[in-house]
Amino acid sequence: MLVIGVAGTELTAQERDWLQHDACAGVILFKRNFVSKTQVAELSAAIREAAARPQLLCVDQEGGRVQRFQEGYSALPPLEAFGRLYARDAARALALAEEHAWLMASEVRATGVDLSFAPVVDLGRGNLAIGNRAFSTEPEIVSEFTRAYVRGMHAAGMAATIKHFPGHGTVREDTHFDVAVDHRTLDELRATDLVPFAAGIAANAEAVMLAHVTYPQVAPEPAGYSPFWIETILRQEMGFRGVVFSDDIGMAAAFSAGGIKQRIDAHLDAGCDVVLVCHPELVEESLDAVKGRALQQDICASLMGRGEQAWGPLLADARYARAQADLAADVEPLA
Repeated sequence: MLVIGVAGTELTAQERDWLQHDACAGVILFKRNFVSKTQVAELSAAIREAAARPQLLCVDQEGGRVQRFQEGYSALPPLEAFGRLYARDAARALALAEEHAWLMASEVRATGVDLSFAPVVDLGRGNLAIGNRAFSTEPEIVSEFTRAYVRGMHAAGMAATIKHFPGHGTVREDTHFDVAVDHRTLDELRATDLVPFAAGIAANAEAVMLAHVTYPQVAPEPAGYSPFWIETILRQEMGFRGVVFSDDIGMAAAFSAGGIKQRIDAHLDAGCDVVLVCHPELVEESLDAVKGRALQQDICASLMGRGEQAWGPLLADARYARAQADLAADVEPLA
């Protein structure tokens, strides 16, 4: 199944046709799709109305520099801010991270969107793409935050997606633009980057997003289309039973699999449940690429429709105002 990107703030006729395709499982929204709360709620409703079956509507609303919906939404600090606070007051930092998760998820759901791909549980060890999106450099601290963040998302009625498995934070390169290779052994990864993922799985995170990083001491392919990483480590060894997402196949580090069809085939054959096709110019070819495949059309059902949410009741919730005030007062904002 595919989660696709659309071009603008309203659906085109071609995009409505895409939503009729048997392999279309949902839509991921970006800044290009956002003008206001009202507009994005209308776009969400239009997507659902145009589709032949229920669609998973997604966004990356992490906070900091990765916050697609901004005007009219709480200004969410990046996750590294909580790691800084943890050094002074661990209990307060964890409590505020949980409130951050609840606030983020509540606002996203009030927009008519099911899922924010969060939290990032990579270690903050110098990766150009991760940067201040990570809670901490230390696996056990990130694990504590992972449990708190998943708990906050669940309290708001949103499923959690831990990313980017098996760990994107230590290798330097940004996989949006470059091939990334991490030369550590599996034992080294088990002792470090995999620790927060184990915590997230134990906390009942419903989904995992993979990294386009290659770990040649473990498997020859990037993790996103590695049967060893997905089936042997994630599914069998770590016991994950939820939904596995690829990262965007339009990223440079995904090109190693070949053309669009080769990328999609490689990810699905390796055990990915859902492939992200974020660039609209790749959608038509991607939909053609899955012709003849057996489709799991209910694969995302557990991630969507977790109860009604609307801005009016949210604004009246005392927790909403308190969370905004606490985050503004106690968390040092970072660029």
